[in-house]
Amino acid sequence: MSLKWRKTVILAKLETTYGTDATPTGAANAIQVSEATVTPLAGEELDRGLMRETLGSSPSIPVGSHVTCEFTVEIAGSGTAGTAPAFGPLLRACAMAEVIDAGVSVAYNPISEDEESASIYFHRDGNLFKLIGARGNVTAELNSNALPVLKFSFTGLWTEPASAALPTTDFSGFIPALPVNNANTPTFSLHGYAAVMTAFTFNLGNTINHRDRVNSEEVKFSDRKMSGSATFEEPAIATKNFYALAKNATLDALQLVHGTNAGNIVTIDMPKVQLKTPSQSNEDGTVLLAVALTPTPDAGDDEITLTFT
Repeated sequence: MSLKWRKTVILAKLETTYGTDATPTGAANAIQVSEATVTPLAGEELDRGLMRETLGSSPSIPVGSHVTCEFTVEIAGSGTAGTAPAFGPLLRACAMAEVIDAGVSVAYNPISEDEESASIYFHRDGNLFKLIGARGNVTAELNSNALPVLKFSFTGLWTEPASAALPTTDFSGFIPALPVNNANTPTFSLHGYAAVMTAFTFNLGNTINHRDRVNSEEVKFSDRKMSGSATFEEPAIATKNFYALAKNATLDALQLVHGTNAGNIVTIDMPKVQLKTPSQSNEDGTVLLAVALTPTPDAGDDEITLTFT
């Protein structure tokens, strides 16, 4: 009997000890996702290069075996200010710290040491692929008249795939996302200018390495270089000269606020953003300006902060 693609369930739970299965459950750790894919056997093939009396391929041996997966999660709050969103563990497994101000806010910012890891169970219609010791990267897309999303990619230690019944899930911690538009997205400010935005992205830019060495196997963070982009209606140069800002490598702030009701507001702050490669395009006869973004740290580990209120 064939397997059904959409019968997919992802569970994720932070690990107390790196590489020790945290055993996530459908009742407590289900993640509401879309666009989920898994690579059950990633790594390299070691060609033995055997010689014989005839030509032909040699058998190879898999080395550096690990598991990767990717999936999309809608950006929305928990419904209660000061309560972490249900996808919070995923952000923490992407080298972000979680700071809770009870009853007020939950903030996430990047970190450069003491990164956490997660156990991720990728169920697909009876087949289970585990990513133990998983660490990853996250990108975001907030485009006009579309749902705002986070796109996660994770790498985990190899475990043998197995047959397993799909778990019963509880998605009550997830609330529907709001489309990005004038009513739901009250603020987009770039270098002090309230731009009419059509698209915004960021990439946390984590470099992830699976390292299998004598006495050690681990998925490690080795670097972080954030990037992003913004597209908006181009203003008159006399109003705001984005070309001069790009030419002069000026650093200034970006802020985006999405949501208007307490418990479902997310604020994206970048204190020092460089604008690069401005280019024009046409949308319905309106001139759009697209710029590449390089968010840079201010005091350190603060090139971006996601705050849920």
